[in-house]
Amino acid sequence: MMEEHTGAPTAPSPEKVPTTESRSPSRLFWISLSVVLACGTVCIILAATLSLTRPVPKPLLQVVRFHFQNHQPGSQMNQSALLNKPKNTVTYYVTSPNNQTSLVLFDRKNGYICYKPSGRNSCYLRMMDAWDHEAVQMAFNLSDHRVDPLPPPNHQTQYYREFLAIVPGRQVRPEEASEAVGTLCQQVPIYWVKKKEGPPKQRLIYLCIDICFPSNICISICFYYLPE
Repeated sequence: MMEEHTGAPTAPSPEKVPTTESRSPSRLFWISLSVVLACGTVCIILAATLSLTRPVPKPLLQVVRFHFQNHQPGSQMNQSALLNKPKNTVTYYVTSPNNQTSLVLFDRKNGYICYKPSGRNSCYLRMMDAWDHEAVQMAFNLSDHRVDPLPPPNHQTQYYREFLAIVPGRQVRPEEASEAVGTLCQQVPIYWVKKKEGPPKQRLIYLCIDICFPSNICISICFYYLPE
């Protein structure tokens, strides 16, 4: 008969559990993270320093002002110009001897010229022609090279008179006016005008605006009403 072993079975020898297992992120990870954060901080500080020391670019909006005495007999005026390159406009401010200022806006982006005479509760609008575009471009070109882009009149200045007929009943609709025109003529009616050779004898000129351009050309712009 075989002998029976009544004692408790012998438990197998347990494997040795490593005691070096890390319960937290490794030291190498923390060192790498610290280096990355330090580099990021240095880069931010350098970028902020460069942005403060970098010269601020000149604004695109250029205001050009000049004053001169018109050499045309019996005429004396002050004239200034505001060039707005982002909006592609030039606005002339023409002040008469009695200290009244008329405004002439050249909106090259939309192809409009808008007149706002002094003492008149209205504006007058017409389309630009080729010569008008050239005059505006010359003002922009000269403004890049000199302080006062519009030279004062001299003995070589050419003087002209231009007649604009006001079309009765042809008020400009809001959708026809550009943003620049609408800003200039807020709360006042705007009327279409068109060039004419000259008014008939029975038509009276009621207003003139003298304005000079960079090409040494001065124009007296005169308005009159067409028959109803």
